[in-house]
Amino acid sequence: MPGRPYVLAETNYRSVAQTAYEVAVLPWGATEAHNYHLPYATDNIEAESVAIEAARLAWQRDARVVVLPTIPFGVNTQQLDIPLTINMNPSTQLLLLRDVIESLGPHGVRKLVVFNFHGGNSFRQMIREAQAKTSLFLCAVDGHAAVPMESFFDRLGDHANEMETSLIMHLAPELVLPLAEAGDGAAKRFRIAALREGWAWAPRQWTQVTSDTGVGDPSAATPAKGARYFQAVTEKIADFFVDLAAADPADMYE
Repeated sequence: MPGRPYVLAETNYRSVAQTAYEVAVLPWGATEAHNYHLPYATDNIEAESVAIEAARLAWQRDARVVVLPTIPFGVNTQQLDIPLTINMNPSTQLLLLRDVIESLGPHGVRKLVVFNFHGGNSFRQMIREAQAKTSLFLCAVDGHAAVPMESFFDRLGDHANEMETSLIMHLAPELVLPLAEAGDGAAKRFRIAALREGWAWAPRQWTQVTSDTGVGDPSAATPAKGARYFQAVTEKIADFFVDLAAADPADMYE
C-alpha cells in the first residue's frame, strides 16, 4: 500500500520527484514525563498527528504540503532532574533548523513551518536569525495555541492536563494509563506577583512546582473531548497551510 504523499517518511522518490511542494512542515516536540499516566512522547505524538492531519486536509484542497519527520527532543533544561528527560538546548535547535533549511533550499520548497507542540520550545528568535540567511519563508506555529482550550475543556493547566490527556486518549489510547493512576496535576505558583501575572517571566524549576510532573487536573479528560479538539485544531491549521501554500513570499503584505 503506497504511503501518504504529504508525509515524507512514508512517500517515495517517484512521488516526490513528480510533486511541486510549496510548504514543508517540521513537527517539533519533546521527550519528557507527562504526569504518571501519559507517555514521554506525548508532545511528539501531538505534533506529528496534528501536522499530518492538517496536511491531509490541506492536500484535499490542492495545497501541496509535506510533513517532515518529527524532531523528538525539545528544550527541557529545568526538567533534567526527572529521569530520562532528554534536553536539546536552543543553540542546538538552531543548528539543526539551519541544516534543515539548507537542505530544503535547492529543492523548490519555498516555505517552511516549524510546527511546535511543546511549551518549552520557542522558535521566534531562531527564525529571526535564520531568515536573514535564506530565501525560504520561515514561520512558526504553536499547535496548542491554535484554538482556545477553554472552548473544549473545563480544567486548564498546561502540561499533562485535561487537554493533553484527552488528545492522547484519542490519538494513542493504548499508551494512556487509567485516570485512577494519574496524579492530580496540582502545581505551585511563583511567589512574586509579576511572575504569576505573566508580564515578568522565568523558567519553572519543574520538580519544585509539581510532584507528579503534571500541571493541570486530567481527571475530566475523555477521548470524545480529544476528538473534538483534534478536529478543531487540524481544521484551523489546515486553513493556514492552504493560505500559506497559495501565498507569494515576495508579496506577503496588504
